[in-house]
Amino acid sequence: MAKRSDYPEISGKMEKTISVFEADLKGYRAGRANAAVLDKVTIDYYGAQTPLAQVGTISTPEPRTLLIQPWDASLLKEIEKAILASDIGITPTNDGKVIRLNFPPLTQERRQELAKKLSKRAEEAKVAIRAIRRDAVEDFKKQKKAGTLTEDDLKETERDVQNLTDEFIKEVEKLSAAKEKEIMEV
Repeated sequence: MAKRSDYPEISGKMEKTISVFEADLKGYRAGRANAAVLDKVTIDYYGAQTPLAQVGTISTPEPRTLLIQPWDASLLKEIEKAILASDIGITPTNDGKVIRLNFPPLTQERRQELAKKLSKRAEEAKVAIRAIRRDAVEDFKKQKKAGTLTEDDLKETERDVQNLTDEFIKEVEKLSAAKEKEIMEV
């Protein structure tokens, strides 16, 4: 049985895919306010696209509310525009000093929609892992053709890489199932 340490380059790429998938999962809200939904929201700050977290403080004063307090009050309109343009589906409330995001409870329909998006994203992560496997196997086949790898070594290596792939795909499925359970809880 191959260990991740036997193929550090392949494992590293697959682990990176898992990390990206985990980061994406944080953006799926499960009815509670979570500052991670704003991670991909950027504003134009002196000509540069800047993440929201770098231009102010984001806090959760209540379970279903996010409070954004920019360090520069002139950014309120820009932040409001960026949130409206994003796909988080929440309308910001601007009181002149802070922006509030009130997260309504999720409807069953919205939960199912999120679960469907999550499933699609999980499949994309699995495809990315399989692509890493395919590229690795192609490299090993080139090594065999060049004479640096025997037929038996190639078969063993392909089996090991497939086992690694299966392990990472199970990890994606486990993460996806846990997030789906969180989303679907009423």
